[in-house]
Amino acid sequence: MNISSESLVLADILPTRLCFNQVVEGSLELRDSFMPGGNVYIEGHDYKVDYISGTIVRTSQSRIPDYSKHILYGKKEFDHTRFPNDDLTNHKWFVWADYRTENGMPLAVTNDQSQYLTQTRKRLEAGGPFKLISYGDSITAGCDVSDQSLTFTHLYTDYLGRQFPSAQITHCDISIPGQSSREGLAWFDQKPEGRNSTPPLGMIPDPDLIIVGFGMNDHNKGCNKPEQTKSNLMELVELIRNRKGAEVILFSTFRPHDDWYYSTHCIEKFADVIKQAAIESQCAYVNVYDTWKKVLERKDQSSLLANNINHPNYFGHWLYEQAFEAMKF
Repeated sequence: MNISSESLVLADILPTRLCFNQVVEGSLELRDSFMPGGNVYIEGHDYKVDYISGTIVRTSQSRIPDYSKHILYGKKEFDHTRFPNDDLTNHKWFVWADYRTENGMPLAVTNDQSQYLTQTRKRLEAGGPFKLISYGDSITAGCDVSDQSLTFTHLYTDYLGRQFPSAQITHCDISIPGQSSREGLAWFDQKPEGRNSTPPLGMIPDPDLIIVGFGMNDHNKGCNKPEQTKSNLMELVELIRNRKGAEVILFSTFRPHDDWYYSTHCIEKFADVIKQAAIESQCAYVNVYDTWKKVLERKDQSSLLANNINHPNYFGHWLYEQAFEAMKF
């Protein structure tokens, strides 16, 4: 199994684990850019590899940025608002690995949702115009990712285009960064002044499929309880069906940084109620939470987080895409 552009941060001379062990010796390339073509680091000089365990370590003379110098490294219960003038992101610390593993496996479990997307499949197979709308928080909007073509919503649009080549798929994102399912529901017909750079969902004409992604902000301290999130999402699904005639995909999110002060550390409860909202609303569901959970069995969180809090980097968006591709219809 080949892995491309897996992200890591490497601190001091401490080992960092790849997604998989049993790496084929000589197959690993480590560089400073997500896309091929960046500066390539030299094994033995910049880093060492344990191919059996699937770990990488910086050397003492390495050119790889030392993540132990990050301002938040090792801090517990950190409050990002206390660092207003500092760059807390991980962009300059990432390295990206291509390699081949003899122990690879799918990171997302196949999930049959065909009974909830019959209209979507029929329209895609028929060909012609097909309008896909994404509606969620800052993750769905692709915040902290500079190349929007590599966010999971665009990757999934491209995937559908390959699966249904006669369909003319257009994608429009109208997400509301920083907000929860409460605002997603309340702002269905009208967004507050100053938040209207994109139209409200209720004003979008003739959508075919709407993917809805709230939950990360819902779980933060002082926001929604899990049951309220479930109620909000179920009401939103009903509005979409009644007012727009579109089919809906709900999807869960991942665990934010464990050391972030504003986390309630109960994101799993929100993943559960999002799944339950989909079941009770009889709409499709994508299990992002379990995909990330599997990856985090080996990888550290900072290696996946663009803002080191709750925004996925390019590899994180690819993980979302794996979960979406695993949803069969």
